[in-house]
Amino acid sequence: MRFRDRRQAGGELAETLRTRQSEGALPDPVVLALPRGGVAVAREVAAALRAPLDVLVVRKIGAPFQEELGVGAMAGDEVPLLDEDALRHLGIGEAALAPVIERERAELRRRERLYRQGRPAPDLRGRTVIVVDDGLATGSTARAALRFVRRQEPGRVVLAAPVCSTEAARLMRTEADEVICLHVPAALMAVGLWYQDFAQLTDQDVLEVLHVPH
Repeated sequence: MRFRDRRQAGGELAETLRTRQSEGALPDPVVLALPRGGVAVAREVAAALRAPLDVLVVRKIGAPFQEELGVGAMAGDEVPLLDEDALRHLGIGEAALAPVIERERAELRRRERLYRQGRPAPDLRGRTVIVVDDGLATGSTARAALRFVRRQEPGRVVLAAPVCSTEAARLMRTEADEVICLHVPAALMAVGLWYQDFAQLTDQDVLEVLHVPH
């Protein structure tokens, strides 16, 4: 096990990012966590950089017959980012995904309302936006997040995670200005294998990190 838990992983990630900050690479930073797991990691990063912390809700789009098999992702009100190759391989038309997309869009909006508690989304224009997750396997949700962020006209976009698959790290480098992954193993297998404690976080956990009255 490489990390004891998300907090320790966040602390190690924060050290690397703090070095980049001292080098002048992260001016005017804002940290956006991908909930739920990324929130516990991002808390350590935001504290170390003395940067504001917020969330960017992204939802994976699963295949109709197997929800865990991701075929796309979406953020905000953006058009879903679909894996055309996967859909073709599985013989799934976009029309078949309509109910899945509708359900995930509803959950995305529910979480945004709950986590924000009426607060507006942060203004990202001209800022260094650091998108943080607890690990990247395929990178599909992170890619949707980065594209959403890019449309907000930030000054710089950084993707940071404790562990990434080689494929996800490669993919992220085409989307972000900088990618910081502490570990890029030849065979990731699963993100959870890199944590001794990889318990699923709840909405309550997210609210407590964000210090939102509830």
